Amino acid sequence: MQTIRVNASQSYDVVIGHNLLDSCGERITQVSKAAKAAIVSDDTVYGLYGERVEKSLKAAGFEVVSFTFPHGEASKSIAVLSEIFDFLAENHITRSDVIVALGGGVTGDMAGFASASYLRGIDFVQIPTTLLAQVDSSVGGKTAVDIKAGKNLVGAFKQPKLVICDIDALSTLPEEFFIDGMGEVVKYGMIKSAGLFDKLSRHNLGNIGEILEDVIAECVSIKRDVVENDEFDTGERMLLNFGHTLAHSIEQYYNYTGISHGKAVSVGMMMMTRLAEDNGLCRKGLTDELTACLDRYKLNISVEPKPYELGEAALNDKKRMGGSINIIICEDAGKSFIKKMPVPEFLEMLKG
Repeated sequence: MQTIRVNASQSYDVVIGHNLLDSCGERITQVSKAAKAAIVSDDTVYGLYGERVEKSLKAAGFEVVSFTFPHGEASKSIAVLSEIFDFLAENHITRSDVIVALGGGVTGDMAGFASASYLRGIDFVQIPTTLLAQVDSSVGGKTAVDIKAGKNLVGAFKQPKLVICDIDALSTLPEEFFIDGMGEVVKYGMIKSAGLFDKLSRHNLGNIGEILEDVIAECVSIKRDVVENDEFDTGERMLLNFGHTLAHSIEQYYNYTGISHGKAVSVGMMMMTRLAEDNGLCRKGLTDELTACLDRYKLNISVEPKPYELGEAALNDKKRMGGSINIIICEDAGKSFIKKMPVPEFLEMLKG
């Protein structure tokens, strides 16, 4: 088991290890004096782990209530968020209680945003059950919902009190969801760790399990360092969005149902690295190395839209500042930087 301390506006631990669900209640009592715990989960994850988490919470002395919603990105909406608010009110959740997010990135975003805004803020704990959520979305305090204009455009910063990453929960993930998380894992190697990228390039889906705990811990450590330096996403934290500007546009193109987030990020990384290489902004051959690494995890895929067709949607990205946009470039594996570009120059770059 590994514990990583995050010292943001609220300090908390990220605990990574095996068989942690059955002790989650006891761990939560160490960071919360709540009498009542409200579990927020999707219908798939709750069916797998809800009973175990409830049992652990009750054994630790919590009164437990649970809310579930249909799984999938389509539920990350203001409509479902409103249902969560109503559930919290109906169950008389107070400022001294705690929300427990049990599930993947959608659940963490929804529960986190609810905890940031209900009664102007109550505590919450993350129990991420997907690889993507364990290495990325459960840490750092970003919460949001999607609206018609784009992904994650309405949200709040809300740090959890604790993050519990039970690696055993990943064993029930369908392969496609594990693959999805590997897109974010490769991203961490590209932006901050040549060693991690090299390690990933020497493994594949068949044997990544041998080093999975260390891989998750390294990704969390990288994110911890970035978040501590730039909690509110005004500088270095933008590096975590490598590939995401185009990825979010790709997801919007497919109406959030035709391609998963991790796969969209992988395509976004390949597109942006190819464009950077064509414009002399990164080392020659880097695109091929990135593509080969992604191929080892079944993430080397193609999509219908070309980069220039994604330009207008990309302008809704949160990294746009007035007449310019901040794009993330990796000049080599483990070396990334933020490049501020005028919007017309960015759109011209996308034309190739």
